[in-house]
Amino acid sequence: MLLDAVQLQKILPHRYPFLFIDRVLSATPNESIVAQKLVSIGDPILQGHFPNYPILPGVVQVEAMAQAAVVLANLSGVFDPALHNCFFMGIQEAKFRAPVVPGDVLTIEVKAQRLGRIGKFSGETRVGEQVKSSGVFTAIIEPKRSDAGGAA
Repeated sequence: MLLDAVQLQKILPHRYPFLFIDRVLSATPNESIVAQKLVSIGDPILQGHFPNYPILPGVVQVEAMAQAAVVLANLSGVFDPALHNCFFMGIQEAKFRAPVVPGDVLTIEVKAQRLGRIGKFSGETRVGEQVKSSGVFTAIIEPKRSDAGGAA
């Protein structure tokens, strides 16, 4: 394992219950990253999505891909959490193929198509070999604002 949840919190501003990656298995700076989310029945979002048939929302899978992309940008030297915020700009070609349920280990693979102030990435989530979701998305790295601590 490359990074655990404690190390990820030094890079990502997200905290439970909005931290959607639990560990990074591997990364090649400027190219790709592989992370995982352990899906638990205890995840608060599953309590209401859906009662009696809990599934991980597709938007959470997309956010997990985005969080992995921010970690990749950090490991590639283009994002410093002390100096920057990273914000979603858009998502294209999002596809959701099969439900993700409690007990699944969701593997998140993200590839950089372009890194820099504006980054473009392609991502895919899988459980085992089965693809669950995929998409292409863009994000922007902005300097933190000194007047508001950088939070948006």
